[in-house]
Amino acid sequence: MGHRIAVTINGQRYEAEVEPRLLLVHFIREVAGLTGTHIGCDTTSCGACTVILNGKPIKSCTMFAVQADGSEIRTVEGLAQNGEFHPIQKAFWECHGLQCGYCTPGMLMAGVALLERNPNPTEDEVRRAISGNLCRCTGYQNIVKSILRAAEMMRGGAGVASGSPVGRGSPAQ
Repeated sequence: MGHRIAVTINGQRYEAEVEPRLLLVHFIREVAGLTGTHIGCDTTSCGACTVILNGKPIKSCTMFAVQADGSEIRTVEGLAQNGEFHPIQKAFWECHGLQCGYCTPGMLMAGVALLERNPNPTEDEVRRAISGNLCRCTGYQNIVKSILRAAEMMRGGAGVASGSPVGRGSPAQ
């Protein structure tokens, strides 16, 4: 027996009848068709599935879709606006914050959540904010550098990177 739920993802409302055991990550990918949120471990260990739910970063692989009924969700697809990358996407590109890219959507969302509550984080605060997200490629240094650079860009710091329009060689989406 299914349950009818409605969620808003990146400003768009999605309604569906879902099995009670359907994970939020599967709802996002299969019902909403937004495949930028990755499935990694299904145990909250890797953070690849991180999204922002009602303003807080959560790991969507261990939350049921029915628990999100009525919620506002942001995914990596919701970062770019009007064909322009979000500053965190620009900074990841500029500072080489990704390699294979598998962890990148979760890192971006964890970084955005941090910057929205703390626009001027220290390196240690960035490292704590992404501590639940694993990267097997980068060694984290450029990820941390990217999030700090995004903070600077969002505060209007000098030398703001000019990112390519979404869709042309676009990073991390």
